[in-house]
Amino acid sequence: MNEQVSPLLLGGRWQSSLEMVGSFRATDPETGNAVGSAFPISGAADVEAALTAAGAVAAELAATSPERIAAFLEAYADAIDADADTLAALAHIETALPAPTRLRGNELPRTSNQLRQAAQAVRGHTWSHPVIDTAAGLRSHLAPLSKPVLVLGPNNFPFAFNAVAGSDFASAIAARNPVVAKAHPLHPATSRRLAQLAHLALLDSGLPAAAVQMLYHFDNAMGLKLAGDARLGAIGFTGSRAGGLALKAAAERAGVLFYGEMSSVNPVFLLPGALAERGEAIAQEFFASCTLGSGQFCTNPGVVVVPRGADGDAFVAAAAAHFAAAAPMTLFSRAGVDHLAQGIAALREAGAELLAGGCAGEGGFRYAPTLLSVEGETFLARPRALQAEVFGPASLLVRADGPADMARIAGAFEGNLTGTLYRAADGSDDAAWQAIAPVLRARVGRLINGKMPTGVAVSPAQHHGGPFPSTGHPGFTSVGMPAAIRRFAALHSYDAVPDALLPMELRDANPRGIARMVDGHWRDAGPEVRA
Repeated sequence: MNEQVSPLLLGGRWQSSLEMVGSFRATDPETGNAVGSAFPISGAADVEAALTAAGAVAAELAATSPERIAAFLEAYADAIDADADTLAALAHIETALPAPTRLRGNELPRTSNQLRQAAQAVRGHTWSHPVIDTAAGLRSHLAPLSKPVLVLGPNNFPFAFNAVAGSDFASAIAARNPVVAKAHPLHPATSRRLAQLAHLALLDSGLPAAAVQMLYHFDNAMGLKLAGDARLGAIGFTGSRAGGLALKAAAERAGVLFYGEMSSVNPVFLLPGALAERGEAIAQEFFASCTLGSGQFCTNPGVVVVPRGADGDAFVAAAAAHFAAAAPMTLFSRAGVDHLAQGIAALREAGAELLAGGCAGEGGFRYAPTLLSVEGETFLARPRALQAEVFGPASLLVRADGPADMARIAGAFEGNLTGTLYRAADGSDDAAWQAIAPVLRARVGRLINGKMPTGVAVSPAQHHGGPFPSTGHPGFTSVGMPAAIRRFAALHSYDAVPDALLPMELRDANPRGIARMVDGHWRDAGPEVRA
């Protein structure tokens, strides 16, 4: 077998694998057939080369001017936009996601937009939080880790969370850290094309060519070994809870920062007045949200709490009808179909009743949209089993009595990315809201009123994170600049250091004209410090 295998981006150039322990090809989810060229599965030599090369330029990148970093991010964003048709076509073949709407029309603009927002945060220094205490002679700011950041991309967002283009990547580079990107093996050709564009933008902007390395695949043991290498500064991960927890444990043993988005069922509470007011419309919104992208969203509404009574029964009937009428949906992989089937079987074993779906489709990787239901008492008796994430177009309805029962159910949830309450416009649900929302608030990163959770705006106010185990740290977000950048930074403090020897951001004259906190008060860009 002499099949040509794609090169890796190592040491600032495209080169053949130094230790290929196998190869793989992408699969078309619509047909189940392999597509495209072969890609290497890397052994230890490739991983060592990537880590060594990235570490060798960490100090140079940390000393690079913000303007050059911003210029790279903007040039890369421009290159992605210019290549949008090619990128969308590649990603469509590898993921079966709709090219005109989801990929070309939504996810690609989001990706280039977040790169530009990162560039804006770099130019404005809004991520670095400069603080000056003139009386104590202390000054501090957030600065680069001066070590590589390992980014492991997920299967469900080939652009916006891609290891070599997504939010984790943009955040790490914005903080002036080199990136070792581990592409997801379900979309290798898409990742290769993005890496080609990133590499050209690096060269054009004058940044170190080895600031970005990309590997396509390695086995789990190699991943754990890499995560536990103290030469890394941090890890950005989006994926399964099992994988995330294993990586987190390895990283923490070595003192490596781990920021992982791992699992979430995003509970939705439907209050009685809202159901009476617009139950049918909410049922349609729920079905659309649950099946968006074939349900392969981290913000999929996986558990919906529905009050007992006539309006609740009508909602359940309407939702079940939507699910039952839908054709099987295409998932990313055979493993995804198998895991979904296993998750649904586990919910049924724990006491859930199947209302619609629950079966695989024919051809490719397909599964029918699936709706289940369980009584609130059963959910409270088996909360862990009945709130396990089931990744795909599936959701569990939990039937509850009044607000007090709903509040008890809210208290049984683990940490989640989002929590939603639907309330009536006339205020009749406000007392119920006040009983449930504080309980839910402590268990979610983003509290939502009156809409399904699948939309995630790229905004400085966004929080795409939440309490453990939805993520590894409740105080950080993987979406939204400048907050996402701060994950990959170190707090540097200077005590009695002469002005001329301080970083530019902390000098009295404020030569970069940025906003800073001086003696407890934020000052707009420009004014000098007067001791």
